[in-house]
Amino acid sequence: MDERLLAIRTLGELRRTGYRTQPVRMELRRNLLERLKRHEPVLPGIIGYESTVVPEIENGILAGHHMILLGERGQAKSRIIRSLTGLLDQHVPAVAGCEINDDPYEPICRRCRRMARERGDELEIAWLAREARYGEKLATPDVSIADLIGEIDPIKVAEGRYLADEETIHYGLIPRTNRGIFAVNELPDLTEKVQVGLFNLMEEKDVQIKGYKIRLPLDVVFVASANPEDYTSRGRIITPLKDRFDVQIRTHYPKTIADEIAIMEQECSYPLDGTPPPRLATFLKEILAQLTFEARSSTEINQGSGVSVRMTINNLEAMISNAEKRAIRNGENEIAPRLSDLAATYSATAGKIEPEYSGEERNETELIERLTNRAVLKTFDRYFRTEELSAVVEQFRQGWSVEVGDSVLAANYLDAIRQVPGLGAALDRLGPLETNGLKAAAIEFIFEGLHLHQKLNKERRGGRSSYHA
Repeated sequence: MDERLLAIRTLGELRRTGYRTQPVRMELRRNLLERLKRHEPVLPGIIGYESTVVPEIENGILAGHHMILLGERGQAKSRIIRSLTGLLDQHVPAVAGCEINDDPYEPICRRCRRMARERGDELEIAWLAREARYGEKLATPDVSIADLIGEIDPIKVAEGRYLADEETIHYGLIPRTNRGIFAVNELPDLTEKVQVGLFNLMEEKDVQIKGYKIRLPLDVVFVASANPEDYTSRGRIITPLKDRFDVQIRTHYPKTIADEIAIMEQECSYPLDGTPPPRLATFLKEILAQLTFEARSSTEINQGSGVSVRMTINNLEAMISNAEKRAIRNGENEIAPRLSDLAATYSATAGKIEPEYSGEERNETELIERLTNRAVLKTFDRYFRTEELSAVVEQFRQGWSVEVGDSVLAANYLDAIRQVPGLGAALDRLGPLETNGLKAAAIEFIFEGLHLHQKLNKERRGGRSSYHA
């Protein structure tokens, strides 16, 4: 957009530039096509949907469709919807002071139509940023027609206007998002009355407010999100509203460990205030991602509500927290999480899963520990076969043992590299380990993997554990 346009303040000046406004659907379509021509990502920051969800969204935008995203919690539905604003123009002109962002060329509210007749080319305009053209509402049973569409303003009536006068209306969120994108999260939670008001507005462009029927030919693209279980449940959403959404797009959780890790790294917001950045070995990231995958496939967990990617992110932050405490207490200058820090993730994991007890009371901590052990074992098996570590096991059989824990100094692990044959070569399989903290993490991972394969015994004493034959 030509930045010089932002200095224009009247409709006449705007006309003389030749600038023409477009409906929101055409604006989104034009900007999407430009991105496709330049081979730019359509939804930056959205990972794992490149060949599934994104192409369907592209088709929906090109066709000018209202869209609904169906998926369990933590599948980036809200993030996708909010990122659609990036396909709006940076600024568009609107009638200055208009509550519903009227197009200066074709105003729809009574006030702006009157002003356009009276002032002609002197009609004042303002420029709307794309962020101001996005509206969002979390659907709850207490959301009303007044919230979304509007209500009679008693103050305006008291000023002498008639109830039948359109200018007595205090507009709701959707009219105030005119010429933009409006999103409803968890759509089925709206009451039936509000759902009726929505589908009238989407299709017939009219709505009744306190018995007064008005036409609101709004230029709005509607996007909604819902849990598939609620959306397909009879009685949760009325059929005419479901029919108004032109396309239904199913989201999903990351399909690969690599995608889960990429999202985890992108979204981790661990605060850093002068401390050294944490160093996390690749295999630990894989364990955290695998733990979430195990939870998503477990019959002991209710899969109806899903297991969010936030579990992976929060577990990473919990591990880093535990490692930071150790570094401070031990006077170490490195924050390097290791396997013994996984215990710190239990509280974060517990808040993200819904165990299926099926009438039998079970220990949630034991469930999380089983899932964690499966994640460690599967990750270990991607790097090693136990027979390749026979020299390491033999050293334990000869009476060698080692103590580990989330309070043990990283340097205390390093003697094992010198004393245990084959351990150094095994560490090389785990990638570059430049620091003592990373080496300690790798050593603990190898010993735990051998323990889970029943090659080593493990005894816990307080916050520490020891491995022996």
